Amino acid sequence: MDSDSLKGERQTVKGLETVEEDEVYDSWNDGAEVEKKETAATIRRRRSKGRDIIVAVDHGPNSRHAFNWALLHLCRQADTLHLVHALSDSKNRLLSDMAEGLVEKLTIEALKMAKVKAVGKIVEGEASKVICKEAERIRPVAVVLGTRGRSLFQSVMQGSVGEYCFHHSKAPVIIVPMECMNEA
Repeated sequence: MDSDSLKGERQTVKGLETVEEDEVYDSWNDGAEVEKKETAATIRRRRSKGRDIIVAVDHGPNSRHAFNWALLHLCRQADTLHLVHALSDSKNRLLSDMAEGLVEKLTIEALKMAKVKAVGKIVEGEASKVICKEAERIRPVAVVLGTRGRSLFQSVMQGSVGEYCFHHSKAPVIIVPMECMNEA
């Protein structure tokens, strides 16, 4: 290397900010002001408490695949999995009993498979709005949904829970397609 290129490198290096090794900056913008500064110890403490993750569940196979995907790819031992099931009519005893059975079964399975705490919630209302409301209340790191497997045309004409949540949820939304599970 010639001396001119080294001089340019030194000038660039001089312009960089020195950061302590145990400090982490949560800023993704280059040149932006640092919004939040945490030490490594603070991050470890926060992670040891675990994260909240919402998985929307129903009786369909795609919902089951999304649940399995979340356990396999997203959950850690200290996390809490919030299983949200939306009922259109909670007065229907048969539907309520089936929903309770499903949530109870998945709660036990989450504990056995991934050793994560699972909390079930059955809420009356439109699925998309129920999921977004729960995401706003719980403030999870992610909301996991399965796809219904409809064509693009059907989804556009009828709307979809995943699409609604993707646009209206305040938490990141992960939509797990059926094909994704076949590869894992």
